[in-house]
Amino acid sequence: MWQVWLHEDEAMTCLGFESTAHTIGVGVFDNECLANEKEMYTTIGGIHPREASQFMTSRAHGVVRTALEKSGKAISDIDCVAFAQGPGLGPCLRVGAGLARTIAHYYDKPLIGVNHCIAHIDVGKWACDLEDPLVVYVSGANTQVLGLKDEKYRVYGETLDIGLGNALDAFGRELGMEFPAGPKVEKLAREGKEFIELPYSVKGMDLVFSGILTAAKKLAGSVDDRDLCYSFQEHLFGMLVEVTERALAHTKKKEVLLVGGVAQNARLVEMMRGMAKVHEASFSVPPKEYNADNGFMIALSGQLMHDAGRDEAGDINQFWRSDDVRVTW
Repeated sequence: MWQVWLHEDEAMTCLGFESTAHTIGVGVFDNECLANEKEMYTTIGGIHPREASQFMTSRAHGVVRTALEKSGKAISDIDCVAFAQGPGLGPCLRVGAGLARTIAHYYDKPLIGVNHCIAHIDVGKWACDLEDPLVVYVSGANTQVLGLKDEKYRVYGETLDIGLGNALDAFGRELGMEFPAGPKVEKLAREGKEFIELPYSVKGMDLVFSGILTAAKKLAGSVDDRDLCYSFQEHLFGMLVEVTERALAHTKKKEVLLVGGVAQNARLVEMMRGMAKVHEASFSVPPKEYNADNGFMIALSGQLMHDAGRDEAGDINQFWRSDDVRVTW
């Protein structure tokens, strides 16, 4: 389905820039992944937007050069330029937007602003060859359960406060872990044996993570870190699986797609796969290189928008919601 949709006989090339939070990524797409280069900002604490943007600015030239070299493409071969327009951190978004605008203007190429959340979905559908999945999108700042209906992704459930990834990172910082802390929490959780009861907060079809985060922080140092990480993960993921299961029963979709940075967590994958199996739905998760923030997913979405006649790019939008995007591709 995707191969036909992407017009293989009329291969187009898109250069994409990702810079929403901690990663400066550059990707090249022309019906396949020609390049997906990136560098990631790390820190002892959380992301400082100004410092992250300075890191991106210092590394951008090298990432662009490497991506073009690996793709075997010159700027003159590029048909359109795409950038992550939002949501994200303002100073970081401006880095990618500035690079994309400069290249598009200088070389007279179409410029396309891409919604970062939709790009995660697009690359997941492309990588897993899916048609109409129920999407579970979990990243640092975002946690949503979505499904496409009438040219928009409808939100069936979402976080009311912080994203799942931010909850894991904030908890990890309490235990002295460097950013990103999620993978380190996951590693310790595998060694946990005792289940510790924590607040479980599902509000209808929505999720609240701040209460369980506060409770877990208060227990830090008084119980085994491994047991606390295990219990924290099980509560968080259990809440998300519950909401996803109800959305799946409501929509009756036959495909479940897990995307975003937190989709790399093996325990979350295991729980989602088990839930989907009970409902006789297929379950898919893209390879790690496509789940983490990356420039290729922006290039892919940009090319799809270009093919659909959607060459449009406004100012950066830090709060651009996934359900505000009209999806015609």
